Amino acid sequence: MLALDCARDPITALTRRYRGGARRWLAGAALLGTALLTQAAPPIFVLNSQDADISIIDPVTFAVLRRLPTGKEPHHLYLAPDEKTLIVASATGNTLSFIDAADGKLLRTVRDIADPYHLRFSPDMKWFVTAANRLNHVDIYRWHGAGAEQPFTLVKRIEAPKTPSHLNIDSKSSVVYASLQDSDELLAIDLATQVPRWKIKVGKMPADIYLTADDRTLLVGLTGDRFVEAWDVSGAQPRLIKRIETGAGAHAFRARGDKRHVFVSNRVANTISLIDTQTLAVVAEYPAPGGPDCMEMMPDNRTLMVSSRWARKLSFIDIEKKQVVRQVPVGRSPHGVWTLDHAPRL
Repeated sequence: MLALDCARDPITALTRRYRGGARRWLAGAALLGTALLTQAAPPIFVLNSQDADISIIDPVTFAVLRRLPTGKEPHHLYLAPDEKTLIVASATGNTLSFIDAADGKLLRTVRDIADPYHLRFSPDMKWFVTAANRLNHVDIYRWHGAGAEQPFTLVKRIEAPKTPSHLNIDSKSSVVYASLQDSDELLAIDLATQVPRWKIKVGKMPADIYLTADDRTLLVGLTGDRFVEAWDVSGAQPRLIKRIETGAGAHAFRARGDKRHVFVSNRVANTISLIDTQTLAVVAEYPAPGGPDCMEMMPDNRTLMVSSRWARKLSFIDIEKKQVVRQVPVGRSPHGVWTLDHAPRL
């Protein structure tokens, strides 16, 4: 009879045979399954630039799982071409930390990378570029792979005074753009020849730069002002199209994911603006307390994460309700934020 019951309903049969044992086993299995699912979710990474470590956060419970030490002043991070390895750049530590993007484990540390404040891979995955914010140069490396004994070979160091801040590379992997924060300039470098194409004056204290998908329009956040400048970079020389008023301290960008809109954090105004890249107009605004800086969009396409630089928190904004719905305490001066499970960056 037991065998017949097992064929039809093995759990019921086991429950009858062993009374409450199966129920207890099922409850335990359910709890274990929940724990495994939680562990399987790729974590959220927040770089604590003044603590020289990373807050690794569970995206389900929002608990800080642990703090992972890095070199001094980790500011920005980028996914390697293998789409598995997260690279965290520590500027004054002169190191790159290679981290498993799925579980947050440290894989290796690459040393003697001069002042890697900001970093970018070219879309063709051949070039790796860093901005040395403190040392006033842009370095162009040949990429050999995350598992290579020497992942990078320095090809060219280009002087870039003063204070190169953020980088962007076009979709053809032909040019890298760099904002020069303290000389109020924008620099374009030809990747094939490693020779500057042009350098122009822009507004006050340019920081992050965002290139539209068609490679035509470059947006420049002016942290020393309340504007984003839009430049046409499709020709031999760039042309200013428009100055878009967003809010004091316009700083960092994150694409909305719809191939049309982009967020910009206004660090002094404590707001985030949404810009329509076709009309070059602000179409929405969101509260973002504590000096908003870098942003990441969760896969629900509704929750925007932002590092609240002066508040030591990671803030979560519901962009439909236009309100902060959660804040997670992290370390001092949180800067870069990223997760493997994110909304599209287009």
